[in-house]
Amino acid sequence: MAAQSTIGTAAAQVERADLSAWLAVAAGSLGALLATLDVSIVNSALPTIQGEIGATGTEGTWIATAFLVAEIIIIPLSAWLERLLGLRTLLFVAVTLFTGFSILCGLAGDLTTMIIGRAGQGITAGALIPTAMTIVATRLPPPQQPVGMALFGVTVILGPVLGPLIGGWLTENLSWHYAFFVNVPVCIVLLLLLWLGLPHQRPDWSYLREGDWFGIAGLILGLGGLTVVLEEGHREFWFESPLIIRLTLMTLFGFALLLVGQKYARRPVLKLSLIFTRQFGSIVIMALVVGMALYGTIYVIPQFLALIADYNALQTGYVIALMGVPALFLMPIVPFLITRIDIRLAVGGGLLLMAISCLITTNLTSEAGGGAFTAGQILRGMGMIFTMLFLNQGAIAAVSKEDAGDASGIFNAARNLGGSFALAALATIQDQRLWHHSRRMEESLSANSISVQDYLSGLQASLGSVEAAFRTLAGTIQQQAFVMTYNDIFFVMTVVIFLSIPLVLFLRPLPKGMSLSMH
Repeated sequence: MAAQSTIGTAAAQVERADLSAWLAVAAGSLGALLATLDVSIVNSALPTIQGEIGATGTEGTWIATAFLVAEIIIIPLSAWLERLLGLRTLLFVAVTLFTGFSILCGLAGDLTTMIIGRAGQGITAGALIPTAMTIVATRLPPPQQPVGMALFGVTVILGPVLGPLIGGWLTENLSWHYAFFVNVPVCIVLLLLLWLGLPHQRPDWSYLREGDWFGIAGLILGLGGLTVVLEEGHREFWFESPLIIRLTLMTLFGFALLLVGQKYARRPVLKLSLIFTRQFGSIVIMALVVGMALYGTIYVIPQFLALIADYNALQTGYVIALMGVPALFLMPIVPFLITRIDIRLAVGGGLLLMAISCLITTNLTSEAGGGAFTAGQILRGMGMIFTMLFLNQGAIAAVSKEDAGDASGIFNAARNLGGSFALAALATIQDQRLWHHSRRMEESLSANSISVQDYLSGLQASLGSVEAAFRTLAGTIQQQAFVMTYNDIFFVMTVVIFLSIPLVLFLRPLPKGMSLSMH
């Protein structure tokens, strides 16, 4: 009996993580928050930055694009880098360089320096997102892993939605430089947590000697080219631009190299065959949809509020941040929910909430302000929590232990790539529907109509000239066309999200007491 008691006590101790493990989880979550926050923190400050460093609007977009391109390249490479350098060394290098590049951005006085700094931030930040999942899987026992995944999932959601708010506040009250300098003290804390929480691992240089260099080059060229095409295609008029044509060819060549690596490399840098399994492939598609909804919303709502409601960056930031409110309230119970709710029900319900959140935002008017988005943002935040957290769990449970790093990289890259797809698609839809609605309204206004003539006469009397009256009428038409266009965009997002819901039928229930590092 005494022996049994001793064994039971020992087992209980094994099943509980020590302080260093929780410090490591805190480091991973903080790193993921920092990486996702910096995607959008400059959005609010972008007009101010462009003015101070002498960049045009088109040039200024590269301040955001450089980060996204670099980040999405490194995310799927992080599993290979982790095996090569060891987790602790990789994160120490990444955080140290991220700090340096953040300082470079804050001190930048020209566009070239800023783009170099942002690309450097993206390269180093990309390693912080998937490795956070690795820390949870390796440092926490199975019963406590849902808590770690909840922390990780919440930070991934909060980062993009808090970025515009924090960036807007810093720009309005201090200076845009602090949107970058704020990273420095956070990174110091992060380095301390990594030093205390993660054990040192010796590098395995065999991964360098036997590296899948075709695959690595393919990921860089393919994902890098695809992201730039999606981000810049609309501004460059797609395939009317020689630049977009060359980048498309580079993308195709890159993916061809990636396939060569899959076939001939002894240890491919990324196991793409995972995508073609029914369960994991479905998870990747849903991750794309979630990324489209998250980043598409962050793209569309600020535009509407700036154009229609005349909101400044800080006011817009408050509206975007509403999406993060459910995460704060649900975080304490999420670990309990992960172990109790069927993944198919949770993900399906989350996607349905996100679809409804877009549907109720399809009746915007020219008088709408931030309040018109409140209910939708709250529902969208709730949907994000359930969808993202359970998909995180499902992505790892769908593969073997040896493939967990690859699965994490593909899953997180898919979510970010979904954002790029959303920006490209929504920008194109916006132009087409704006032109359509403008022409329809202009055609409906007959110059011989008595009501139109009376309206113009009233405007002429109040404004003092015929030209001013026609300018006002044109402005009204344009404003109404914008409103109808944004209603169309939210309807399209509703349909896309709704069509992804049947994919939950391909998911298998999570095993009871599942370990993220099992199999």
